[in-house]
Parts: sequence; C-alpha cells; structure tokens
Amino acid sequence: MQGADDAAMNTGTDSLLIENYPAPQRSLRVAVVTETYPPEVNGVALTVDRLVRGLQARNHELQLVRPRQKPLEREGWQDGFEQVLMRGLPIPRYPHLRMGMPAKKSLLSLWTVRRPDVVHIATEGPLGWSALQAARKLRLPVSTDFRTNFHAYSRHYGVGWLRKPIAAYLRKFHNQAHCTMVPTEGLQAELAAMGFERLLVVARGVDTQCFLPARRSEALRAQWGVAPDDLVVLSVGRLAAEKNLRLLAQAYRAMQAVQPRCRLVVVGDGPEREALQTLCPDALLVGAQTGTDLADHYASADAFLFPSLTETYGNVTPEALASGLAVLAFDYAAASELIRHGHNGLLAPFGDEDAFVRRAVDLVSQPALVAQLRQAARASTQALDWGCIVSQVEQVWLRLLCQPAHRESGAWRAGSSATVPRG
Repeated sequence: MQGADDAAMNTGTDSLLIENYPAPQRSLRVAVVTETYPPEVNGVALTVDRLVRGLQARNHELQLVRPRQKPLEREGWQDGFEQVLMRGLPIPRYPHLRMGMPAKKSLLSLWTVRRPDVVHIATEGPLGWSALQAARKLRLPVSTDFRTNFHAYSRHYGVGWLRKPIAAYLRKFHNQAHCTMVPTEGLQAELAAMGFERLLVVARGVDTQCFLPARRSEALRAQWGVAPDDLVVLSVGRLAAEKNLRLLAQAYRAMQAVQPRCRLVVVGDGPEREALQTLCPDALLVGAQTGTDLADHYASADAFLFPSLTETYGNVTPEALASGLAVLAFDYAAASELIRHGHNGLLAPFGDEDAFVRRAVDLVSQPALVAQLRQAARASTQALDWGCIVSQVEQVWLRLLCQPAHRESGAWRAGSSATVPRG
C-alpha cells in the first residue's frame, strides 16, 4: 500500500514539474544596427538605448553595430553585450552626429562567424542598408523600425522635389525586411497607403520613474526668473527647420499678449537656435539636457507646446505627460494616441496653425484648465512602461523565428499589417 502511495505522489510531482510549469522562454542572439546612439541626443538614439537595455535585462545576447563616435573609442564584449564599431562621417549641419558608412563585407564576415538569431535595423542610412543586404544574403530574419519621416523633412530644406525619391527609397528599404515596426496605427495606415508592407504596430515607452511631477524644482524656476504663479511654457527637441519653430514663436507671442509674465523655456540645440532666439528674444534657450536634468526641466514647467508636423511618434509627448504638464500638440502621432482633448491635454487639427495658436492662448488665459489637464496627464502614460514595450518587440521576433518564410522571401504570414498585443 505504501508503494502505491509513493507511486501516486511521484506521479503528482512529475505532473507538477512537467505539465504545470511553462517552458522557459528562449534567449535570443540579436544584432541591433543603428547609426545613432547615446551620448548622441535624439529620439532615435535614446529609444534604441532603452530597447537594448531592456533586452539585456531579459537575458538576451546583444550585438550593437553602430558608427564609431570618437577616434579612441574601442569595441568590447561584456556580460552578453558586444559593441561593433564601424566607420562613420559627420552629418552636415549636425557635426555631433555621425552617419554610418557602407559595411556589407564586414557584416557578412561578422555574421557568418557568429550568426545572430535576428537582425534589427533601426535606421535607414548606408550602414542600415548594408546590414539589410548582408542579412538577406545570409537568410537571417530581419526586422526594421520606421522612426523618422525623412521624406517629410525635404520641403523644410528647400529640396521638396526629393520627397518622392526619398519615400521610394524608404519603401524599398523596409519592404525588404520581414516586418517593419511602427509606433502608431495612424502611421501604419499612412505607410500602408504608400505601399509599405508587413507593418506591425509596436508602441514606444517612457521612463515613468524618471519623468514624474515630483521632480518639480522651485530652485530651477527661480533660475529662470519666474514667480511661483507664473506660467512656464516648455519646448523640448532638436532646433531644426522641420520642428516648425516659427509656429512655436507665434504661439508664444500670442500667449504673452494675454499674460506678459508667461515665459518660454526651450530645451535642445541645433542649426535654428539663433533664428529662434531672434524670433523670441526673451525666451530661455538652455541647450540640450539629458537624464535627471531633463526630467527636472519638464517637471518644473507648467505647459508644453509641440508644434511639429513631421514626427513618426514624438517621444517628448509622453515625457511631458508623464511629467504632469498640460500638453498642446497637433492631432497625430503620439499625441493622437495618448491625448483626449480637454481631458489630459489639448489637440489642434493636423496642420491648423490658427487653432494651435488659439489653444495656446487658452492655456495662458484659463488657469483652471491648465490645472485640470496637469492633474490627468500622468495617468495617460502608465501603460507605457518600457518593460511592456520590450516584451512586445521580443514577441515579434519569436513569432518571426517560428515562420519558415524568412528562409525564402520576405513574407510575413500574419498578413500585410498587424498590431502586436500590448502587455
């Protein structure tokens, strides 16, 4: 009888161990290719950095391929993270940023010796193109990110005639990948209408532990020369033509006409810095800020103006919301996804500059509205934890690896477009 009981106990134990516990998730070897990375300051660099760090935290083996940023910078391998540094050149008008050079032969050699499970390409420059061609030749699964509306930028630099050729190149680039991740359903629809294929919506995250209202600093506001009750309007981003800085200046002047003590603080740098200072001589242009300094600047303001019309997402929108600011933006990209007009922010119809200015005036003339928007803003970002976003990317790759299609073509069996479940 005792033997029968032991057998029953053993059977139960085996069932507990084998059937009731899920198999451990596979650890991946991922090659991430990007032409920008910290300490460079821009949305793509910071987003790629968060993705890399999140994947490391989930015990994946990472190989980061990027241009060398400094002459003495060295490659290295440590704790499952390898940096492979390639040749690069300074980008015109942005000497602190570098563009990767073609490197197909080097990548073929690298990935033949140590084959990654998947190649993820974050940028569409010469290095990204080389990575795409090398991965296809080796029949490696490839995912890409659509992160920057380069085709939309062309009209801001006097080369509007290049819009169609640039769009054609971007379409050719991404359609050779097995899937392309985009941050919003709106962008997915826009690109699909332009002939982009295999588009997957994967949201972007925000560091809600860094960007939060509690970082508000009265000492910093005193440095800005504002009183506790003065409205501080913040703008964060690259100071470049495509950011629609002329409208920022116009909105600020309209706000000052209602409340002269209103103050504009601009975080960022770029080729249009002097032009913006000329348009807004009393604005505070404090240069680029990072980390907790950037978080302090967000939290110490009251309202946030984002006049750009060329974003694929706009990381500054969730950062401002997480910091508890009353955000005004056009109704597209991240703002369209995250803001409910009149509840946690204000939206202007896309391209309607008069409406944008009117809503900016509402912010300075209606203190109760600003208080209401600020109260509701942070809750809009609670679901955008980076851990959840990295999990979405991970699931895309695991699905891709289960599909034999990548061995023969670029087909994605789930269809031409999809949304990855969140959470």
